[in-house]
Amino acid sequence: MACSFEEAKRRAEELRAEIEEHNHRYYVLDQPVIEDSEFDELMKELASIEEEFPELVTPYSPTQRVGGKASEKFQKVVHSVPMLSLANAFNEGELRDFDRRVRGTLEQPVKYVVEFKIDGLSVALQYREGVFFRGATRGDGTVGEDITANLRTINTIPLRLRDKIDLEVRGEVFISLKGFEELNRRQEDRGLSAFANPRNAAAGSLRQLDPGITAARPLDIFIFNLQYIEGKEVVSHVQGLELLRELGFKVSPDIRVFDSMEAVIEHCLYWQHHRDRLYFDIDGMVIKVDDFSQREQLGATSKNPRWAVAYKFPAEIKKTRIKDIIIQVGRTGALTPTALLEPVKISGTTVSRATLHNEDYIKQKDICIGDSVLVKKAGEIIPEVVEVVKEDRSGEEKEFRMPSTCPVCGAGAVRLEGEAVTRCTGIACPARTTRSIIHFVSRDAMDISGLGPAIVEQLLAAGIIKDAADIYYLEDRREELAGLERMGEKSVDNLLKAVGASKERGLARVITALGIPFIGSRAASLLARHFGSMDRFSTATVEELMEVPEIGVKMAESVRIFFGQAQNREFVEKLRRAGVKLVEEDSPGDGSAELEGLTFVITGTLENYSRSQAGELIEKMGGRVSSSVSRKTNYVLAGENPGSKLDRARQLGVKVINEEEFEAMINLQK
Repeated sequence: MACSFEEAKRRAEELRAEIEEHNHRYYVLDQPVIEDSEFDELMKELASIEEEFPELVTPYSPTQRVGGKASEKFQKVVHSVPMLSLANAFNEGELRDFDRRVRGTLEQPVKYVVEFKIDGLSVALQYREGVFFRGATRGDGTVGEDITANLRTINTIPLRLRDKIDLEVRGEVFISLKGFEELNRRQEDRGLSAFANPRNAAAGSLRQLDPGITAARPLDIFIFNLQYIEGKEVVSHVQGLELLRELGFKVSPDIRVFDSMEAVIEHCLYWQHHRDRLYFDIDGMVIKVDDFSQREQLGATSKNPRWAVAYKFPAEIKKTRIKDIIIQVGRTGALTPTALLEPVKISGTTVSRATLHNEDYIKQKDICIGDSVLVKKAGEIIPEVVEVVKEDRSGEEKEFRMPSTCPVCGAGAVRLEGEAVTRCTGIACPARTTRSIIHFVSRDAMDISGLGPAIVEQLLAAGIIKDAADIYYLEDRREELAGLERMGEKSVDNLLKAVGASKERGLARVITALGIPFIGSRAASLLARHFGSMDRFSTATVEELMEVPEIGVKMAESVRIFFGQAQNREFVEKLRRAGVKLVEEDSPGDGSAELEGLTFVITGTLENYSRSQAGELIEKMGGRVSSSVSRKTNYVLAGENPGSKLDRARQLGVKVINEEEFEAMINLQK
């Protein structure tokens, strides 16, 4: 590397100190401050120095261990099988080097298994006699953290296998891109900081001390390795994965086997350019030797197996300019600064806006209006400013200041002590009202067709409604409705009919529609079934609310705070006077039980229902809804763009039905 021994020694010490700090922030504090690609470059530089000057290698060097220390928040677990990390390859040449080393050692044909490198948190799951016994994070590869209680909240982790067997598996806990987008929307609606990417969100969710918080997060898992198994002989990775599928695990998808490294490279490059087609985030591909006897021949170093390598995708970052910074007011009154960018194409889509989260974020990155900035898409979804290109500054850039008043209604804007967000104090702020009503009438809430955002805004602008409850009094203002743009007599009739029908949706839908922080449609359904009426629900204590499965302390406290506000109680009474149904008469097994004992999986986009609505119908008729396809699945209800679940159903011979067949099963009259 063309430097003296003293220079190399000094640089190696600098790199070790920097890497250890980032390791601590990532593994212990869950507060990373640099991107994976930057961290990888630091590790690569240190490894290069130590390779050229072996005498500089020290026992405490980051290259001599797998990762950082386990968190002190949870009990420590010593892994029965070390959870080694993988060596990285950053280009085609390094993949070919890996192949040459493998074939040079084995001197025989080799098959490679290629899988997605899912960007989440690696965990080990232990089963005793087929029952989930313990789950732990990877930690430093030898000692991890016991997070069993949190892992039990993930529906895709089986609590009991299909065979009474002792084994340990390794998997990656992640959050889907859609789930991540929804999670960040909820965070911002509550005035909380958005997560930087799905990986950080998944890691933070699993390290919650309250499993109730974990349960409220959209966590999922793919199992990608059989660590050990008793009583069965497994000779290859592919055989092991197939066995895990049969036992009931959700195994990493689209696993391919190749005879040559050139075919492996072609496959890796394909997904490098098409990863936006997946519903989860990946940051590369993993290449493994399939045959276990060949793996034994290849062996491992103290930190990496010699039979596997991770091909890391390069981060796509583009340069653009901030034209302006505007303020958006959320449904809870949170003022969120948003950068208006000169349009730039990233990961196949044109980006013209980027969230700046809050005032602290802007100050930390020293962002000004007019700055040239580097932008990426966090989790391939949310545009994010990575850093300011300060050498491009001309001196004409303008410092941004958070406004002291709401830009929508003019009410005072305040930032409470301990909060990152600035909030509008105006109770009747139109921005809050509009978004609250749009949520109230949405498909997963009261599902009032014909009341799209444009109509809602018209009704508010005309003074016909002031809040969502006023929708149920529109019959008295029929003449004014007919006078609105694009609202003739037939449109008015259809709208009023839809409003009338929504009165019968039931308590679960009403609770969802209220927009109580932390209470989504799943929690609303559980609460409605448990309490049965709005009167019992709205007066329940925190302790009584926490008796409901999956309802944690923050959710319970949120409900109590909501109903502690007089204006919210008055809103509910306004719904009651209008004849809105505030009880939940149906529960699984009540009434019709035509689907009793049947398990459904819903995939794709349905025409007449959201997936949650279809799920409600199934459960009310005695059926069960699962998130994954298995041999125990009776039907897969498939809409448009069904994805991999349809392929899985066909592989297992599970009956696939369309929406028309589903409606025939539940005897619904269109």
